[in-house]
This record gives sequence, structure tokens and C-alpha cells, in this order.
Amino acid sequence: MRICDLIAQKTPFVSLEFYPPKEREQWGAFFEEAEKLKAVDPLFVSVTYGAGGGTQDNTLEIAARLKNETGFEPLVHLTTVGATEERIAAYLRDLKTSGIENILALRGDPPRGMCDFKPDNERFQHASDLVSFMRAGFPEFCVGVAGYPQPHPQSPTVAEDLAWTKFKIEQGAQFIVTQLFFDVRQYVDFVGRLKAMNVDVPVIPGILPIMSLGSIRFILSLCGASIPGKFYLELEEADKKGGAAAVSEIGLRFAIDQCRQLLDAGAPGVHLYTLNKADACLHIAGELNI
Repeated sequence: MRICDLIAQKTPFVSLEFYPPKEREQWGAFFEEAEKLKAVDPLFVSVTYGAGGGTQDNTLEIAARLKNETGFEPLVHLTTVGATEERIAAYLRDLKTSGIENILALRGDPPRGMCDFKPDNERFQHASDLVSFMRAGFPEFCVGVAGYPQPHPQSPTVAEDLAWTKFKIEQGAQFIVTQLFFDVRQYVDFVGRLKAMNVDVPVIPGILPIMSLGSIRFILSLCGASIPGKFYLELEEADKKGGAAAVSEIGLRFAIDQCRQLLDAGAPGVHLYTLNKADACLHIAGELNI
């Protein structure tokens, strides 16, 4: 079912993000974790693929299994990396054959080892190009895009970042899933600025439960987001005293409080970055009771 229709039927909700394993021998453990998360009853689950589109075929097969065997509604990531009209059209036809109706259109990250993003061709340079292509040739898909409560690292100004977000909606995107962030005020400000620009689509906040200090350092280095200094110092102190278990306890408490504040502020739901681990998301969803 189309996510834009599901959102209209149920709020608040929890949704989840999965990262398909590259190696097939890891798929068994992956689907075991996914099966546990059926208890969350997520509105949808997003399924990524790696930089450079290296695991796109895995994404398709895993998304189809999540839908047809596990009963989840998949949101499949699609990027401009390596994109041509023929490849994108063929992939969309394969998704349609598998019963998948939802796409998250992204510019994508540069392949591993490259710092700067260089478009492969002029046709697909931005996520908005994917959106317009799908709206013209594959209108049956529900299309979402990314949003940045903290501006994208490559945006020169906040105003330009917001303008590009609005442009993606004007091209036909129907909802926004945000990059991770740790300050609820940033989400509220982001949504308020968009509404002032006459952008009034659902904006789903992306939430990362922090499980270890090492993992959050790595993730922040990839996405360009920042973390409040006081919270980071609290995590560092916990790591010194109790290691990853202590960090995880604080991270979960923070994520639960963040989700509650976001829902109170009017967020339609919360999108949990699972890191393919069920326990943290089960705990958060249980505390939210939605």
C-alpha cells in the first residue's frame, strides 16, 4: 500500500529503517531481527542500499521478502548514483512486479573512498530529477524524499537548503523523512519554515538510538549531523564508567524522550534507524505505546 495513504489513515506511528547485509550468509540473522520487529507494527520499513548502488539487487530481493514473507510495507531507497533512464525504469518495473509501491528518492553518497559527489550524467544530478522522472513515467509510486533539520553539509545556506527541499516537493514528492538529529527544536523550526513556504507534506523525523560511542562518532562523520555538547559529554562519561552498556542506557532514554517531544510537537510519527538490531526499537516502541 502507498505510504502517503497509510499516513493519512494512521497517526502517530513508528516506522523503521533497515540496512541490507551485503553477504547472503548474513541474511538469516537479518530476517530473524526483522521478524522480532513485527511486534512494533511499523507503518513502513525503509530499505537502503550502499554507496554507489553496490547492493541494489540485494535491496530489491530483501524488500520483496520483507513485504511478501514478513508482512512489512517497504520503502525502497533509490539514488542517482550510476543512474540512467533505462536502469531506473527497469528497476522500477522490477519493484512494481514485486508489489512494492514506495520509493525514497535520494541523490546518494559518493562511492567508498571518494569525498566529493560527482553525478554520473546530466539527466540525474539531484534527487529532484528522480522525483520528476517517476512522476512523469511511473505515477503509481508514492515518492518520499530526505529532509535536513540541520542543513545538508554541502548547502551553502539554510535558505538554499530549504529551497531545494521545497523544489523536491514541487516536483511531486509526497512526504519527507529527515536525516537524524538530536535537538527537537531543529525539527520544529524545519517544519515551520517549510510551512511558511507553503510546503505542507508529512515530515517524518528520523531518530537514531545511540548504542555506543564508537558507532555514533562514525555515523556523525558520514552524515554531517551534530550532537548537543552536553549530551555528548554525558555519553563520554558513561562510556568511561560503564562502557557500551552504560552508553546504550543513556542513548535509549534520550531517544524515548526525543520521540515523545516530537509527537507532542505534531510529528506524524517517528522513523527509527534500527542498525538492524531489534531490541532498542522494541524498547522505544513499547515506551511510546503507539
